[in-house]
Amino acid sequence: MNIGEVAEASGLPAKTIRYYEDIALVRPARGANGYRAFSETDAHKLKFLSRARSLGFTIEECRTLLSLWSDHARSSADVKRVAEQHLERIAAKIAELQAMQATLKHLVGRCHGDARPDCPILDDLAGEEGSDT
Repeated sequence: MNIGEVAEASGLPAKTIRYYEDIALVRPARGANGYRAFSETDAHKLKFLSRARSLGFTIEECRTLLSLWSDHARSSADVKRVAEQHLERIAAKIAELQAMQATLKHLVGRCHGDARPDCPILDDLAGEEGSDT
């Protein structure tokens, strides 16, 4: 398969596929003409990467997961460990986003949103304490 065909098969843009090749996540063969020749295995790896990235796994986690996927003597505990660590980071990000939402909701609620220049949102961003409007 050429890069256009594997892009269509995997749902990834050619630019992303070239990047994955540059960082050695996939290693397509090269023809005598220098063109990439992707195998079915490469296409499966690219689909795998697409799904893993859509779940937010980092490139290094993807590298680990690909290695585990191709290792038939792997322990599922190793795979689970990678996924659990990622899940913990997602939970932490969600908590951070919820805290940001609560703070911003509070500030928006305090702002009159009228023609007056005083604004508790700007006061908070500027670090000015005790500016209750």
